[in-house]
Amino acid sequence: MTDPERPIGEDDLHAYVDHQLDDDRRGAVERYLEARPHDAHRVAAFQAQREALRAAFAARETDPLPPTLDLSRIVAARLRRRRPPWLLAASVALALAAGGGGWVLHTPRPPDRTTLAVDLLKQEALTSHRVYAGDSRHPVEMSAADQPRLGQWLSDRLRREVVPANLSALGFDLIGGRLLATEHGGAAALLMYQDAHGDRLSLLLRPMARDLRAPRSDVSQGPLKGSAWIDNGLGYAVVAALPNSELDRVADTVRSESRGAG
Repeated sequence: MTDPERPIGEDDLHAYVDHQLDDDRRGAVERYLEARPHDAHRVAAFQAQREALRAAFAARETDPLPPTLDLSRIVAARLRRRRPPWLLAASVALALAAGGGGWVLHTPRPPDRTTLAVDLLKQEALTSHRVYAGDSRHPVEMSAADQPRLGQWLSDRLRREVVPANLSALGFDLIGGRLLATEHGGAAALLMYQDAHGDRLSLLLRPMARDLRAPRSDVSQGPLKGSAWIDNGLGYAVVAALPNSELDRVADTVRSESRGAG
């Protein structure tokens, strides 16, 4: 049990938004927010972000995933260390709305749910690749030895048809795949590929709201590069430590195959 008298910190505010506090601590946070309108506006912005992401990903109930597959804590920790700049702008806008009048018109608005979904898709793909691509022993749960079975297993869990992309013409052979638990509910599929040099490439597939579509958007973080997009409510992200030109060809192949299968 947490101490309700302990000073309220940033972690408490995020835990409040995520419904992770016990009754005593939640009451302490609510009293804290009642006395501090600025922080209350910030929390409201966090809650709006959370609900927008949930709507974008259209989380559906699935069987619980084993704790060893749960990447949600990793992703959540990274997101909390790297709150996007628009979130600060949103909190300022809300604060000004309470007492600043027309200044709100000059403050950037938060991204829509599609932009939020693509941004989180990129982060999940980067994190997943870092965690699993370097694992020499168990990068995947199920090998590519039986691709039809692998595709059926992932399709059953994602409740969407999953056909592993054939990247052999680009020099990448499928190693296998695994399931991932995600920050905002539901499961994702991670397919791992490898070329003749031992370089690995990850393809993340993530069910989202069926009305969502988004064009390709590039991402780069350290040596890792890639892109993400949404077609017919299914999110795709390709990540590897490879040149952009090579990743562009991979993304084009994945998009072509997925649209042909649909």
